Amino acid sequence: MGLGVRWTLHGDGRTPAPGAVVRPDERLSWPRTAGLGAQHVVAMFGASFVAPVLMGLDPNLAIMMSGVATMLFLLATRGRVPSYLGCSLSFVGVAAVIRAQGGGSAAVTGAILVVGGALLLSGLAVRRFGARIIHAAMPPVVTGAVVMLIGFNLAPVTASTYWPADQWTALLTMLVTGAAVVCLRGFWSRIAIFLGLLFGYAISWIFDRVFGTIHSIGGSGKVTDHWRLDLSGVAKADWVGLPSLHAPEFHWSAMLVALPVVIALIAENAGHVKAVGEMIGDPLDDQLGTAIAADGAATVLSTAVGGPATTTYSENIGVMAATRVYSTAAYWAAAGFALLFGLCPKFGAVVAAVPGGVLGGITVILYGMIGLLGAQIWVHNDVDLRNPLNLVPVAAGVVIGVGGVNLKISDNFELSGIALGTIVVIVGYHALRALAPEHLKPSREPLLDAGTSTYDDDTRAP
Repeated sequence: MGLGVRWTLHGDGRTPAPGAVVRPDERLSWPRTAGLGAQHVVAMFGASFVAPVLMGLDPNLAIMMSGVATMLFLLATRGRVPSYLGCSLSFVGVAAVIRAQGGGSAAVTGAILVVGGALLLSGLAVRRFGARIIHAAMPPVVTGAVVMLIGFNLAPVTASTYWPADQWTALLTMLVTGAAVVCLRGFWSRIAIFLGLLFGYAISWIFDRVFGTIHSIGGSGKVTDHWRLDLSGVAKADWVGLPSLHAPEFHWSAMLVALPVVIALIAENAGHVKAVGEMIGDPLDDQLGTAIAADGAATVLSTAVGGPATTTYSENIGVMAATRVYSTAAYWAAAGFALLFGLCPKFGAVVAAVPGGVLGGITVILYGMIGLLGAQIWVHNDVDLRNPLNLVPVAAGVVIGVGGVNLKISDNFELSGIALGTIVVIVGYHALRALAPEHLKPSREPLLDAGTSTYDDDTRAP
């Protein structure tokens, strides 16, 4: 078997024939392939460079490692699964909790590295035993609940940190971003977060010129008089240079907080593989374990040098649906562009200068969308929340996770928030299932849930 780095030219190399698709092992002309690669980079920007900023990590390193991770993924799947591995937003809440406990960037990346290792082992298990092993522990009702509490656990971060930095900029950014998500079509709807960020930059600059400095929470975490948009770091940054690297640190408390996110990553990868297989008319179930393992390996590699976790991106599924081009050559081009961006410190300085109010408006929508992806899993799998076997563990776990309930076990160890909520959902569901009467137990459960990635037919452009 090859490595999936050879492609045949599709037709004349210019435009797919009506009704035809460019398959993963095909390509258009190299200039068009490079253009599609650039389009994939823009599509992933909106979420991928917000993730490291929200987690306090180096955005240059994050973008560069997303390119490396994508290359690793394409090689591991031998070019059969077109995908871009961007920076995962699932760990934003985890990073906030770890930092609130006194941990630094090394503790954050160390905890995420452990999750990457768990994801790698999960992928290998799926390759060996099939998808049943995942559902033995994580049926859709459990997966959806964990994804939901991961997203909604982030709400206090927006309410107490980002929104108060500049409430009016946050409000306007939220409205414009929401309108872009709903009203735009095709490719533009897939970069709505990116467009919202651009608007936020612009309105912050205008407010600075019209109203002057603002008295609010600044980048230092203290209430001071400061400019909304401070680009002083951009002028000082070099055009070319390596991003900053650091080694991970491992702490039990941090790792326990992060481990539940592996459930969300499995769901994301499963949804991505399913969606791509449907679009190209080639079921990719045999690649599911490989895709999960490859994402885990890429996360381990990224966090080992100080970068964030990686995951498959539904934004890029939207680009494929719109263009009907599924060529992995375009993803190799996208990965190359990401590497170049990562080697430009000025780019990182621009990203790091995102005003707090802008992040407030973006995260109101973004965090809510992450949480509601859990509900999407329930809907896709017909989870019946009228059944007390499903309702009780989900209700308890979500409230614990969202509310930040603590369980103090000793003077030096406690469980809280995401970690405790996940344990309650998983252990509670299986314990209650063992005790419940037969009529409450579903007669059949799907082998694998619908995941968190999807695409809409109406995004396909001619």
